[in-house]
Parts: sequence; C-alpha cells; structure tokens
Amino acid sequence: MRIRLFHIWLSLAGTSLLAVPTAQAESITEALASAYWNNPTINAERARTRANDENVPIAKGGQRPQISAFSEIDGTYAGARTRVGRQEDTTSDLAVGLQIQQNLFDGFQTRNAVRGAEAGVFASRFALRSTVQDVLRDGAEAYMNVLRDEAILQLRRQNVEFLNEQLRAAEDRFEVGENTRTDVAQTRAALSQAQSDVALAEANLVASRAIYRQIIGREANGLFLSFPFRNNLPNSLSRALALGQEEHPSIVAAQYAMDAASFDVKRIEGELLPTISVNGTAQKTIGVGRPENSEVAAITGRVSVPLYQGGIVSARVRQAKEILGQRRIEVDIVRDQVRALTVAAWGTVEATNAQILAATAEVRASEIALSGVIEEQRVGQRTQLDVLDARSTLVDAEVNRVVAQRDRIVAAFALLAAIGRLDADALNLPVQRYRAEAHYQAVKDKWSGLRTPDGR
Repeated sequence: MRIRLFHIWLSLAGTSLLAVPTAQAESITEALASAYWNNPTINAERARTRANDENVPIAKGGQRPQISAFSEIDGTYAGARTRVGRQEDTTSDLAVGLQIQQNLFDGFQTRNAVRGAEAGVFASRFALRSTVQDVLRDGAEAYMNVLRDEAILQLRRQNVEFLNEQLRAAEDRFEVGENTRTDVAQTRAALSQAQSDVALAEANLVASRAIYRQIIGREANGLFLSFPFRNNLPNSLSRALALGQEEHPSIVAAQYAMDAASFDVKRIEGELLPTISVNGTAQKTIGVGRPENSEVAAITGRVSVPLYQGGIVSARVRQAKEILGQRRIEVDIVRDQVRALTVAAWGTVEATNAQILAATAEVRASEIALSGVIEEQRVGQRTQLDVLDARSTLVDAEVNRVVAQRDRIVAAFALLAAIGRLDADALNLPVQRYRAEAHYQAVKDKWSGLRTPDGR
C-alpha cells in the first residue's frame, strides 16, 4: 500500500498545488515544529500536566510530619470584697511552644493516594500527547488549506484573464458581424461570475491565513507541497488498527484514568480502617511581672477506630466504585472512537488517491476539449457558449484536483494521528522536545519550597 501511495505521489509532483521553494519558504515540517513549541493550546496543556505532577507530593504529605509553632498570651483579673476591703489580683501569662503531629498508620490512605496521583500524572502526560496530535493535525490542515486556497485563487485569476481575452475577441467579432450581441453578453456574464469567484477565493485565503497564524504562530509565507512522512504510514488497514489500539495516547490516558479511579476506591475504603498517630508538644509559659515560669513537654499516642460516620464514607465508596465503572466504559468508548477514526482516515486516503487520478485525467481531457472547441469556433462549428462551457468544465476539474490533493494530505495526517504517531518524535520535527518527565522528577519528592522548577 505504501509503495502504491508513493508512486501516486510522484505522479502528481507537477500538479497545481506544488510550488517551488524560495529562500523564505516554510516546509510543512517547519510549520509543525513551530506549532509544537508555540501553540498556546499545547502550552496550556503542558501547564496542566505540570500542575498534575504536584498531586504526588501533595499525596505524600499524608505520611510526613505536620509541625507548627504557637504563641498565646492570656490575662486574668480577679476581684473580691472582704472585711478588710476589696482585694484585686491581675496576672498575665505568655506561652510559646512547638507541636509535631505524625501519622503512623492511616489505613493505607496515603499509599493509595500516592499511587492514584502517579496514575493521574501518566494520564495527564498521554492527554498532553493527544492534545499535541490534535494541534499538529489542525496545523497540517491549516497548512494545506492555505496551499489549496492559494492554488484556487491562482486558477480563478487565470480564468478571469482567459475570459477577458474571450470578451475582447467576442467584441471584435461582433464589430465585424461574425457573432451576435448575445455572444458578447454571455461572455460578459461569465467574466462577472469569474470576478466574483476571485473575490470569494481571496476571502477564503485570508481566512485560511488567519487560522494558520493562530495555530502555527506565524504568517504563512512560501508554503509548498510536500509530505516527507510517507514511511510513517502503515502498510495495511489491519496494521493501522493494531497500531491505533496499542499506541493511541487517548486510549493509554483512559487506562491510566481507570487505574487512578481504582486507587481512589481503595483510598476511601481506608477511611474505615483504624488510624494511629503520635503528637508531641513542647511549651514554655512565662509569667509576666512575676517570677513563676513553667515548662511542659508531652508525647501522646492516639489510636482511632471509626465505628460510624453517618453513612458518608460508605456512600463515597459506592460513588467511587461507580466512577471506576464509568472509567472502564470510557476505555472501551475511546477504543471504538480510535478504531472509527482509523477506518475513516484509511478510507479517505484510499478514496482521495482515486479522486486525484480521476481529476488529473479530467483536467487533461478538459484541456484537449477546450482547445478543440476553440478551434472549431474559429471555423464556425461551435458557439461562444460552447467555449465558455468548456472553459468552466476545465476550471472545475482543476479545482477538484486541488481539493483532492489537499484532502489526501489531510487524510494522511489524520491517519497518523489515529495510529498515535503524529508527534515530534515520530515525525522527527526539527525542534527541542518538551520532556514532561523532567518536571515530575524535580517535584515528586519535594518537602518544601514555593518556587516552581523554572524559577517562578
């Protein structure tokens, strides 16, 4: 299959979408590299992934000591009336101290919370990969849309030039009595329609350039047709389906989300188990204005056995189990979605190959037909309307070929996304890779610190 696609690609090297690269040309590989690093949707997802990394040290905090210092001051006034008169006493105490609390056993809540957070980290990483795939696919589509609209605009302008020549010729023939006013009017009507088509093509190109700027991060200049990722395409539909089920990041993300839900069930169940903790307190009390001072230190061990919590924990366990069941179903849903996307992309690639060949043959036949109609018109065997109709057929065929070429490349990128191979590594994009693992390693065991690893 891949070899056949390659030969089809080579056979179309001279078609209307292909432009000669200039010094400021930007290949589709360079455009995707720009989107990979600059696209705000990808960067926002990276920030979300970094935020999810912090769930691991948050969960680990359940088995780390809680230390606090405290200070308190109190004043007491006492007054009484006696036989000798009224007696009053005012005292003030200042207390400072340190308190430490350490959990020794919490029903495995912390252990399961950490494992769930780690599963969530991996789920967010593969969700990031899925977002990257979506953006790169959109970037490739935006690239091809600009190329398509540029080619269509060029065809529309060429059609206006042709019809201008036809109008001048029709007016000249009318002056010498070789045709009628109807022929001139028909040509002018066709020219007006062609000028309208140019205006529409220009508007479409402006819109496509704006979307390109939004996704890629810079203006579309010097784009040209190329597809250097032919070897990344699978050889058969069965191979594509197997790769999609094994490697698509959305499936892997859903599986990790299911694992996180499983650990969440165990964590909540741990709230029904006994907990053991130890508290340590050291306090010094200073009497203000009097010599009495005191120091106190205490260590307290505590065992807590939950008996009944109003049914709240039981309900949360049942809720978590239902969520786990939902996550399992979602894995199957994502698998079916990936399979459908793969089959659809494969079918589109196959269909557009045939469409390109048919459109190319139609263009060649229409060119021959137009030349023949023009020659026959010169000897009086064809009318001006026949020439206009033949020209319209040729333009439509050329536009169809351009659209089919665009659809073929977009479908190929959709197929790469469906099998999970539309990323910087698989495409070998010339850009520095974002490594989510680096941030995770920097924060997973942090005990303190307010600055992020990048210094914010």
